[in-house]
Amino acid sequence: TADAASPAAEHARKTGNPQYSQPAPQGDGAASMAMDYHLPIFSGKRYSGSLVATYQIGALLDEMVPWWFAQDNQITLLDRDDKVLARRAAAGPGRGVYTHKRALDLPGATVFLYTDSVKGAPRLLPNLLVGSVIALSLGLLWSLVALWRHISRRLVAEGALRQQMSFRTAMENSLVTGLRARDLEGRVTYVNPAFCQIVGYPLEELIGKLPPMPYWAPEAMAEYQQRFAAVLAGAATPQFETIFQRSDGTRVPVLIFESPLVDSRGRQTGWMGSILDISDRKRIEELSRQQQEKLQTSARLATMGEIASMLAHELNQPLAAISSYTTGALNVIGRALETGQPVDAAQLKPALQQASTQAQRAGQIIRSVHAFVKKREPQREEVAVDSLIDGIRALIDLQARKFYVRVQPNIPPDLPLVRADRMMLEQVLLNLTRNAIEAMQNVAPERRVMRVEAATDAARGQVTLAVIDQGHGIPAEVAERLFSPFFSTKAEGMGMGLNICRTAIEFHGGTLSHRANPVGGTIFQFTLPAAQPKLA
Repeated sequence: TADAASPAAEHARKTGNPQYSQPAPQGDGAASMAMDYHLPIFSGKRYSGSLVATYQIGALLDEMVPWWFAQDNQITLLDRDDKVLARRAAAGPGRGVYTHKRALDLPGATVFLYTDSVKGAPRLLPNLLVGSVIALSLGLLWSLVALWRHISRRLVAEGALRQQMSFRTAMENSLVTGLRARDLEGRVTYVNPAFCQIVGYPLEELIGKLPPMPYWAPEAMAEYQQRFAAVLAGAATPQFETIFQRSDGTRVPVLIFESPLVDSRGRQTGWMGSILDISDRKRIEELSRQQQEKLQTSARLATMGEIASMLAHELNQPLAAISSYTTGALNVIGRALETGQPVDAAQLKPALQQASTQAQRAGQIIRSVHAFVKKREPQREEVAVDSLIDGIRALIDLQARKFYVRVQPNIPPDLPLVRADRMMLEQVLLNLTRNAIEAMQNVAPERRVMRVEAATDAARGQVTLAVIDQGHGIPAEVAERLFSPFFSTKAEGMGMGLNICRTAIEFHGGTLSHRANPVGGTIFQFTLPAAQPKLA
């Protein structure tokens, strides 16, 4: 290797550093390659020579490469031109599947270490890898499609949610019904603009408020506290009326509907209330009540107009009797004065008693008419049914005698009291009895019997009164319109009598109905709630 070593030795001398020579054949025509290692030696700064070590490249592979690595790989040393310098193939030639090439950076020489595995390409693993790649690619593609669909659905859902929120906001702003949500502690969690308008407080002053609320009226504070305790106990009344106080101090009557507020898991989280301002309804009810009173007064006056002629005839009889009895008494007194004899009291007493009786009869008729037509405010009181009938018996008999109708009352003495306005019920009974009497004016005299009956429905806590006639009955086409305002089968009728009667009965919490009498005629009956007995 003298030719190759000379440049390496010269370079080592000049640089003062060890130097490798380029690989070269060892000996003339030798197949094995070798390379020299030149280590320069100096004495002070004077070059004295070089220590030269020769490495046989083939032996270097045999010594330095572990046996376990050589069993699975073919190891080759190459020069810079990829010329084979040495090779170790203990297990046979490499397959060219798993290869690796690395440069060995030696001072003065460039040598490459090349390894080639003797193992062939696996048959199963590439298929698995290819399949895995394909599967992963398909999975990735499916994931992208699913993600795109999810994003699309999410965008659609978000758009629908925004639309619903806009719709809900518009609906809430247009509602005239106030909405209020409270949690289980009674804290206000939501109100809509209509509720704020009803109470006169802005949203910021209501959200998060705990009782007592600013819109509670002082005079109804006890009622509010009682209802709030019932709400916390889970026994809230579904519907009730109360009074709110606006921020300006005015009172507003409201109707409240309460219902449990539940979440998506079915658990109750509070209460939702719908609040209606019923100020207009109260005004309409008051106006209707006033108009109803006027109608009732007009009906009473019309009734009195109809019986005015009968009243004159009926009063004429007791007045004539009074005149006759008093004339007889005066004659007795006159004869006694003429003869100078004392007045015979035995003759005067019967005449005066009869005159007194007839005067009381006339007075009773006049008082009944006066009480019936007198205008006053409705006053509910506990009324006995038998006294109710007795109060208008004179007027009923007055009408019945005109048409030769017999009146047969059947009122049990042990009926419970009813809490009602006596005058309104008297008008109802007088109207129904008058209709019953007039319905029998064209029937045979022996059938002209009107019964007034009463009974108790203990199961429902009601008292039932019925007026029964034996007339010709009510045709089906007339029965459908019987309670319609301004509908009448009488030429002179206003068509308001039965309508007023039904309104008066419903005012007391009862019902007015009619049905055919099995023996002919009609049965009109109405129910009234029985008065609650007073606790001792």
